[in-house]
Amino acid sequence: MVAAVEKEMEARQMGISLTPEERFEVFGENWVDEHEAYERWGETEAWAQSQRRTATYDKQAWLAIKADADDVERRLTAALADGVPAASEQAMDLAEEHRAHIGRYFYDCSPEMHAGLGRMYLEDERFTAHYERIAPGLAQYVSTAQANAVRLSG
Repeated sequence: MVAAVEKEMEARQMGISLTPEERFEVFGENWVDEHEAYERWGETEAWAQSQRRTATYDKQAWLAIKADADDVERRLTAALADGVPAASEQAMDLAEEHRAHIGRYFYDCSPEMHAGLGRMYLEDERFTAHYERIAPGLAQYVSTAQANAVRLSG
């Protein structure tokens, strides 16, 4: 019970006002540890901006956001399966769509920030596991496409 209360308090701090059932429905078991995220990024403008934006999202908004993210991931997975190189224009365009998704719903995400997220997808086993559950090699593919996109933009 205490854990559930703590999770609810963390969710409210994150600006996510969903019931536990709704959070599970939207995010499944991929619920991010908000306390850890706050400890890591809580002092950044990106965190503050994300808090302001997400505070207004209801269940329907979160479902739409997740559907948008799932669509980008599906197309990245298809590109990987089709053998499209991560350095290709197509893969970098998909990486840019991923970055635009973050910018549209959470915070202004510069190409450099996005490349940093790509590195995190490989360095943090939880992010790696998320992408690897979708398709083996996807974490590396997404990270490489993001790094290539930032090199192209610079």
